[in-house]
Amino acid sequence: MKNYFDFTGRVAVVTGASSGLGNAFCKALAENGAKVAGFARRADKLEQLRADIEAAGGECLPVVCDLTVEQDVIDGVQKVIDHFGKIDILINVAGYIKVCPTVDLPLEEWQKVVDTSITAYFLMAREVAKNMIQNHYGRIINIASMYGCIASHHNPILAYNTTKGGVPNMTRGMAQEWAEYGITVNAIGPGMFPTEMMNVTEEAEQFLAFRAPIGRAGRIDEILGQMLLFASECNSYTTGQTIYIDGGLTSV
Repeated sequence: MKNYFDFTGRVAVVTGASSGLGNAFCKALAENGAKVAGFARRADKLEQLRADIEAAGGECLPVVCDLTVEQDVIDGVQKVIDHFGKIDILINVAGYIKVCPTVDLPLEEWQKVVDTSITAYFLMAREVAKNMIQNHYGRIINIASMYGCIASHHNPILAYNTTKGGVPNMTRGMAQEWAEYGITVNAIGPGMFPTEMMNVTEEAEQFLAFRAPIGRAGRIDEILGQMLLFASECNSYTTGQTIYIDGGLTSV
């Protein structure tokens, strides 16, 4: 029986790889045969990721990179191509949240969210797509959020709401432009998952119990299947789509 999630011979780049979803995505891809390059700013966390993946028999290239700096992104992508020879998969995960009432939100904090959640996605996709176009194959996954289509009920996060609302349309634009080169571009909009960046408080749990049909926060393993599907070879006819994995919260 064919294994549709066999990534043997594929090279995947994952941003935000030092923790949370990015870290989990790297490990899941490596477990299924992919060679993985993890991008993040924290070198110690990336070294731990490499150790974990290599201990399980996989291969991981840590790339220390500030995704908001154009030259860092250009150099980081070239490092992966020099090391592995190509890039087949890109997953833009890195994000930043600033909790602050809008009337008190400093411009520099607004800009930091925009740079991390929109500009960095553009820079990574632009550089990686150059190699994918040459190879006539690619899978790009952008991480959006349920907070791109709803407002936060318990914390003011306007900049995050705004940038994550832009990710699905960025995804559509990339999908339309690069489809002729065998590149699919899709997005995943997570709900509440316990990560370093997303603290699922008791108040949030109560909200989910009331609003979300499944009635709880997600587990990391519950998002991995959709990521692997979008990243796989069999995802050749789905592009420009955003799937929300949020316990059904945005469906009601």
